[in-house]
Amino acid sequence: MKIRTRLTILFTLITATILLAFAAVIYYSAKENREKEFYALLKKEALTKANLFFNARVEKKTLQDIYHNNRKILNEVEVAIYDTAFTLLYHDAVDIDFVRETKQMIDEINKKVKINFYQEDWQVVGLRYEFQGKNFIIIATAYDQHGYNKLDSLFKNCIIVFIISILFIYIAGRFFSKKAFEPVKEMTEKAANISATNLDLRLTSNGSKDELSELANTFNEMLNRLENSFDAQKNFVSNISHELRTPLAAIITELELSVNKDRTIAEYKTALQNALNDAKKLVRLSNSLLDLAKASYDPSEIAFKPIRIDEVLLDARQQVQQANPDYKIDIHFENDFENDNQISVNGNEYLLKVAFANLFENGCKFSSDKSCTVFISFNQSAVHNLSFITLSFTDKGVGISETDLKNIFTPFYRGENKKHADGNGIGLSLTQKIIALHKGTVSVLSKKNQGAVFVVELLPI
Repeated sequence: MKIRTRLTILFTLITATILLAFAAVIYYSAKENREKEFYALLKKEALTKANLFFNARVEKKTLQDIYHNNRKILNEVEVAIYDTAFTLLYHDAVDIDFVRETKQMIDEINKKVKINFYQEDWQVVGLRYEFQGKNFIIIATAYDQHGYNKLDSLFKNCIIVFIISILFIYIAGRFFSKKAFEPVKEMTEKAANISATNLDLRLTSNGSKDELSELANTFNEMLNRLENSFDAQKNFVSNISHELRTPLAAIITELELSVNKDRTIAEYKTALQNALNDAKKLVRLSNSLLDLAKASYDPSEIAFKPIRIDEVLLDARQQVQQANPDYKIDIHFENDFENDNQISVNGNEYLLKVAFANLFENGCKFSSDKSCTVFISFNQSAVHNLSFITLSFTDKGVGISETDLKNIFTPFYRGENKKHADGNGIGLSLTQKIIALHKGTVSVLSKKNQGAVFVVELLPI
């Protein structure tokens, strides 16, 4: 069942319940009012007949004639008068005597002064009437034909109005639910047309702050993320294909040349060395891609724990120098720290070591003296009143042009200095991802031929 139909039915049921309760209250109130008004009429008629009998001393036959004549056209009130000893003094119609009075009834009326009760659908009023110091019992009864007809008419009208109202409410509910769900229907149709080939399409938002606009905006934000992911994936596949193709093609070429004709041992060694170098490039590229994938994980899936930055830097330096013995890496503290927490961060040791190793390698390979120095300082932010650890990776290399600075953290981007050293353009983008994952920042200051300074800021524990 569609939500539109379900809401229409629910709205109709709720409204029907309210209308039914409202009609029940009206009918019950009308019924109570009819009963009270008719009891009051019976009391009035009883007292009038008693006054005519006792005070005006109207003859019994005259009163009975009036009753019988009126009864032909009206639901006349039948009155009986007794004394307290259950002696009948007057009765409008003894032959009819609908109430059938008893001694117990007379005693009860005399005791309670007044009682009201039903005899089937006939209403009966019993009164104690005092005349010349004596008590008498007056009983009046009648059938409220007019009142019952009005109640019956009210009941039928309530049913008819209720049924018509329910039909009208259901039709109105269908109409308004259709109007209310038109934006949803439009969003559904547009969403159905969105695929991997046209992720630039967006849902229409009316700019208001209602739930549908929030849904449209949330869906559009999701599409933005998907579009960026697809674009990044396309660029990634394109770049990685190019990066993989070059060393693979070189390996194949070297091996084909070696196979096609006999060569000297020196030439074979040269070909194998070239193939080995290209294979090492592939390994470095594969490792970089794996690290990039790890840095792109959801932070909730990465294990974080307190680690000392200086220890991670030492491990990264050792790793870089083992692979490149000619690299010179120095670590300097610009100010002292008071406790371990000041030099520790909540992070992932492996990823931070990868980030620092990339910065060490980047500084060394573009410096003529193959050296890189990191300065560690502890600073206080005047704006946010926060302490943070600052790591400045400094080199005296070829520097970075203003054009390259804008794209320095773009994956697979290689600038003008690519002719000075090999690389795949992943290291710095990977470093930025890792630092961002640790809620830190990385920036670069450099001018061409004046070296570069990569500044990393991390929040301590």
